[in-house]
Amino acid sequence: MTITKAQPLAIVLALLGSLLVSSPALAQSDLLITRTLRPQAGVCRKDLYCSPMLRLSKLLLSREGSIEVESRWGLFTVTDRVENLEAIDKLFESYHDLDDATNESKYQRSSENEAAIRAVLDAQAAAWNRGDVEGYMDGYDRSPNTEFVGGDSITRGWQEVLDRYKKKYDTREKMGTLTFTDLEINILSGDAALVLGRWRLKRASDEPHGTFTLLFRKTKAGWRIVHDHSSSA
Repeated sequence: MTITKAQPLAIVLALLGSLLVSSPALAQSDLLITRTLRPQAGVCRKDLYCSPMLRLSKLLLSREGSIEVESRWGLFTVTDRVENLEAIDKLFESYHDLDDATNESKYQRSSENEAAIRAVLDAQAAAWNRGDVEGYMDGYDRSPNTEFVGGDSITRGWQEVLDRYKKKYDTREKMGTLTFTDLEINILSGDAALVLGRWRLKRASDEPHGTFTLLFRKTKAGWRIVHDHSSSA
């Protein structure tokens, strides 16, 4: 059975450094490669067709991507662009079943985690709208591993992402007024979450907008963005 994402989704994140053990690429073309992935130990594999992992994986597919499920062996065969495959790799690494009775108490505060993540995004928008780029960057993990993907470029490192924002938005007029909407927060584990949403800048002469996918990690400083893939409409 093959499941293909029907509508375009430009908010795919290219998450690097996956720790998931997966098989090598089975086939490769100019754009698409195929890889077979197995969920982490502890993830329920009784009904992969209906699993939350499948639903989340489909969100990370590009328009051309597809997933084949082999429930007997607990395998997902994914064909897609390399950045999409890496994003799904990272999902497999971070995801744990929330229905496991032994983990119930561990995840009982998921609503509080969602509220905390929303608070980070609200604080970012507020900082941006007062012209405080460094305050906006407080929402990102202060780590050399923090990543921002936009257009055809990848920026790595908290300071480097800050410098990118300062260079691109060097006047208050360019910054405009930022809003985040249509947020979908998926708690993957006790310390990881996948967030999808839309951004919009209202400026005097134009109103750029687009979509984003964020990977949050719970750090000593609280929930922080470790990977941001943003695209413009």
